[in-house]
Parts: sequence; structure tokens; C-alpha cells
Amino acid sequence: MGYAETLGGTRYVFADLKTLLARATPPRSGDRLAGIAAADMTERVAAQRALADLPLRRLIEDPVIPYEADEITRLISDTHDRGAFAPVAAMTVGELRDWLLSDAANTAALARLATGLTPEIVAAVSKIMRLQDLVSVAGKCRVVTRFRNTIGLDGRLSTRLQPNHPTDDVRGIAASILDGLMLGSGDAVIGINPATDSLDKYLELTRFLDRLRERLELPGQGCVLAHITMALAAIGRGAPVDLVFQSVAGTEAANRHFGIDLALLGEAREAALSLGRGTVGTNVMYFETGQGSALSAEAHHGVDQQTLEARAYAVARAFDPLLVNSVVGFIGPEYLFDGKEIMRAGLEDHFCGKLLGLPMGCDVCYTNHAEADQDDMDALLTLLGVAGCTYIMGVPGADDVMLSYQSSSFHDALYLRRLLGKRPAPEFEAWLERMGIADAAGRLIGPEHADIAAPVRQLLAALE
Repeated sequence: MGYAETLGGTRYVFADLKTLLARATPPRSGDRLAGIAAADMTERVAAQRALADLPLRRLIEDPVIPYEADEITRLISDTHDRGAFAPVAAMTVGELRDWLLSDAANTAALARLATGLTPEIVAAVSKIMRLQDLVSVAGKCRVVTRFRNTIGLDGRLSTRLQPNHPTDDVRGIAASILDGLMLGSGDAVIGINPATDSLDKYLELTRFLDRLRERLELPGQGCVLAHITMALAAIGRGAPVDLVFQSVAGTEAANRHFGIDLALLGEAREAALSLGRGTVGTNVMYFETGQGSALSAEAHHGVDQQTLEARAYAVARAFDPLLVNSVVGFIGPEYLFDGKEIMRAGLEDHFCGKLLGLPMGCDVCYTNHAEADQDDMDALLTLLGVAGCTYIMGVPGADDVMLSYQSSSFHDALYLRRLLGKRPAPEFEAWLERMGIADAAGRLIGPEHADIAAPVRQLLAALE
């Protein structure tokens, strides 16, 4: 079924839904690389106008990848909550945008709607929104998850403390963790990307994080971000695994490229739940995504990268995660060329994930060969903070020396918390006060005023 729009005396025809969605997408290098982007701004506006008039039901009835060909499409279709969808079922994409921006779409209404929305619906409406719209609507969404502390409460901003080391040296990792904890970082997770792909290293790092947590009586969770099969093997060896990590994508073929499918994700979640390690909740999964992953695996089926990113959130939603993170600028300039494209993508990802009911964080980042700099990241960081982003990364100096990319620092999180009046997760905030790192108002206590020797000794003792 084709779609058409006349603009400026020219009739534009879009062969199918995936073509319409691709042509309506704001500019990005990945879609240009795939040969599916609009030829010019006029064609893009024509596609956006046609998309605005599209009934939402069409996005459910006409999947961008056939039901028979893709298990993600089947997941989306089979789990769609038609009762939750009913209040907006008669709307077009443009009418949904107007409603989302209205006062009627408050936090409670958006929470009730989440399971009635599909990835294609939220991707479509994001394509006709300004950055201001994306920020405004996402800021009304509230998604709360729990494991050893509570993530996503109103007025809170959490961080993943990312203490990566190029040789997985435990003392080097510990130094970064100490730096982060002293600056109030780590309540979302202390998460290590291992440089070494081995079960022995995974076990060593996982056991170290657990000893450190116990020694510091830290109300948080640790995670070693290796492949999900590594976590399963470690659980089989009795390792103290808190969260199971996996990168996911929006097509079955792209997930096969990652070495996973929905059944494997379900198996890993059940294995993690069987350990019973959570104290305040049972959200045990941690997912990362990024626009362009399906295209880089040649598994995009001619669908634009932002729509596929939203489909990855359907995968995440099915497994009730503690954390979901768009690593927005990490895949490289072949997919998001410059700071402007990265900024747009980061706000789209956060908006789509939150509307679908996910605890969305964002790695505000770029690679060293992208046309971007830290000023671009400061702008995105601030916009995400206003939009109610659940968590950001905390990397020493904002420069990951193992993965060789630029992210956000511990001080960036302090900036956002101070600027917007946000605080860490409540259990973690209480721990900061108990350890003499922060006062009762949540303000960090400088070394010249506080006795930080005790937490330092405890951290070093955990290495013995």
C-alpha cells in the first residue's frame, strides 16, 4: 500500500510504510548510507505531512518487517495491549502528537498508555516533533525500577559508574570506583566493560564488585558487561551476578548477529532471578542499544535506524529491565555524523523509550572521529536532564581509556543535579551521608571538611 503527499505542486509517492518512515526521518548519516533517506528537505517535509495524517492503526496493521519473517515483529504484535491503546486508537500520528503535548497527557495517563503503544507508533510521532516537544513529553514520563535501590523517582538523577581499564587491572578499576563514589556516582550501577573476553576474568571482576559492595555496605548493584552467555556460565559456576547485561537490536537478524534471541534473553533473566540477590526489587536485566546497530550488521531490512532503535525497546520491555541505555554516539559518524545528529538521536531515543515504559538512560557520547565535541555533549546532557533522563554515565574525566571514546564525567552528573535540583537514588543518598561523603541536604563534603579516610580504607581492604 502506497502513501502520497503533494507539496509545492510536486506529488511525492512513498511505496510502503517503511519508505514513508525513512523519508520522514530528520537527517542522519546512517539513513543516507543505507540509501533510504529523503532526497532533500522538501521530500522530507512531504513525508512528514503524510505521516502526520496517517491513522495510528495503520502502524499496527502494516508492520515494517513481516510478522512471519521476524520474531521482534511477532513480539510487538502478540504483546500489544489493545485495551491500553483504546483511548488513542482513533487518532492520527499528528493528533497523537498534539495530545501528548496537552495537559491531558499527564504522568498517570502516559503510564496507562505505555503498553498500548508500539515502537513504530512512538518512532513515527517522534519524527514530526521538535527537540522541545521530545523534551516536554519525556519529562512527563515516570518509570521506576528496583534492585538494591530505587531508580527513576521524581526529582532523582542516577549514574552508572563506568570504571573501565585497558588491562582489567583490579586496582586501576578500584581507583576509578573510589573517584566516582567520592563524587556521588554509582547509584544506577557500577558497570565494568571488560577488556578481556574470558570467563575467568568475568568471575574475578564480578566477585571483586561483590566484595567491594559488602565491605562498603553499598546499597547498589554491580555488573560486568560481557556477553549474556558469559553471565549464564558464571551463574552456573556460582558467581554473585547482580545484573545480566546484553546489547539488543530491533530485528531478529541483528540480534542473531549479537549471538542472541528472545529465548536466550528469557533464560538468562530466569537464571538471574533464581539467585534472589535483589533486596528492594527484582529488575535484573541491563540492556544497551544504539541507532545504527542493525544497519552495521546488514540486518535493517530497508527500515530507518531510528525506527529500528525503537523496536529494540520492545525487546527490552519484554524482560522488565532495571536499566536501558542508548549509547547514542558510540557506533560512529557513519550512523550519526555530527553533534547535531547525535543530539537529535539522543532525545528521540529517550522520548521513545520513556513512552514505551522503559527506565531510559543515555550515554552522552561521541567517538574521536565524529564531527562533535564536548560542547555538543554539554548541550545534550542538559536537555536530557530537563527531559527527566533516568541516568547518565560517570566516566573518569569523561574519557574512557579502554573503549577510546568521549562520554560524561562524575562532575557532569554533579552539574546536572545542582542545576536542576536533582538527587541520587534515596538509598544511595542515605549511604553517602552515612559515609561522610555528603551532608543531609545531599551536598558533597569536601576532603578538607570530611573524614574520608574510613571509606578509602574500606575500599582498599576489599582488594586484599
